[in-house]
Amino acid sequence: MEFRHEPVLLQEVLEWMNVREGGVYCDGTLGGGGHSEAILEASGGTAVLYGIDRDDHAIAAAGARLAKYPGFHAIHGNFHDAADLLAEAGAGPLDGVLLDLGVSSPQLDTPERGFSYHEDAPLDMRMDQSRGMTAAEYLNTASEREIMETIRDFGEEKWAARIAKFICERRAEKPFETTFDLVAAVDAAIPRAVRRKDDGHPARRTFQAIRIRVNDELTPLEQALKDLTGCLKPGGRICVITFHSLEDRIVKKCFKQLENPCVCPPKAPICTCGRKPVVRVLGGGAIPPSEAETERNPRARSAKLRVAEKRKIGE
Repeated sequence: MEFRHEPVLLQEVLEWMNVREGGVYCDGTLGGGGHSEAILEASGGTAVLYGIDRDDHAIAAAGARLAKYPGFHAIHGNFHDAADLLAEAGAGPLDGVLLDLGVSSPQLDTPERGFSYHEDAPLDMRMDQSRGMTAAEYLNTASEREIMETIRDFGEEKWAARIAKFICERRAEKPFETTFDLVAAVDAAIPRAVRRKDDGHPARRTFQAIRIRVNDELTPLEQALKDLTGCLKPGGRICVITFHSLEDRIVKKCFKQLENPCVCPPKAPICTCGRKPVVRVLGGGAIPPSEAETERNPRARSAKLRVAEKRKIGE
């Protein structure tokens, strides 16, 4: 597949990353390399940038796209392990980190990846197709309760219990194999009157939930944010783009804890816990895309950018 992806919130990332010549950066979700290329260009081609992705197709496409930049280094792996991956690559302290937590357009638009509920294809959903359980394998083996909790917690779907029940009934007759098998189960589970009132595809929340579960997207996120913040130089910045409320809440909470880690009672006259602020949150909270961008790229509508800057010693 051709791995081309329009980078979301690109101008905002460049503005808040504060890219400089000779800087050292990490794009923990490399994708097609759009954000990475812009960062390298903004540095005048002098930056060192480590691009991490668990998708072999993304690594190959971005590697070809960015081969002209001598400072670009592609790393196959998961940003959840970024601190170890960067150490193994010999990276020094970073001036900036970017995480774009969305699914890349090529992954959504390539039917055989199994991310889309609009195309009938093998029910895979793995971002790294070289390892792990497919979505079909998960749905065919997990308990009804586990499936219900996954759809409820990761999809925020109020019909989770009924959908899980229908999934388990249908797999007893025929194991799940394709995306349309799952779409059909969701369609059958959600009453027609409810489906008519829904302004989006009725299976979108279920597909989101199963994708998050198969790729373990949320559980390690908070620790990864802390690890990557630890990789920053004083004054370095971490920029995180989120696309749904679950991951955005984790980023917001983590940045808040890093900005104010004190656990002393609110009325205590002085701090005795000894925990010092690690970052300063910038941008006044979540930074949305411009109207022009959402008109040009509807997939940017739910995107939010959050930025934190590592405090300098003594601040």
